[in-house]
Amino acid sequence: MPTTRNEADACTLLDTDHKAVKKMFKAYDELAHSKARGTDQKKLELAREICHELTVHATIEEEIFYPALREALKDTDMLAEAEVEHAGAKDLIAQIEAMDEADEMFDAKVKVLGEYIDHHVKEERNQIFPKARAARGLDLVAMRDELQARKDALMGVAA
Repeated sequence: MPTTRNEADACTLLDTDHKAVKKMFKAYDELAHSKARGTDQKKLELAREICHELTVHATIEEEIFYPALREALKDTDMLAEAEVEHAGAKDLIAQIEAMDEADEMFDAKVKVLGEYIDHHVKEERNQIFPKARAARGLDLVAMRDELQARKDALMGVAA
């Protein structure tokens, strides 16, 4: 049975992650344009937090959400594209995590990562989530609980 619009489901959980990371990218951008002292360390810490959140998010999508959609949907081209976008983001995340100085290249990499993620989020919101919600035989409410449990485990949250 398709999920009703106002019931929290897997798509709602994933989109909550999207919104939280968007706020972090906005905070990073503000730090990147700040002339205040001590912002480099704050940028490094915030960028690492962004990378961790995105890595956990991509993992739960790849382990749980995308495989379930592949089984439920006939057209999976958009999922292949999403997985390629994940690979590009993971490459940039690895580059950011390997850097220990918040210089202009660091800022550029975080900015481009944010642009990748914005594009990816728009596609999920406009294409993938509506198809997931319309799919027959896909229990997105139960999947929300499975995604949350896996996310908590990856984030080190005690059950």
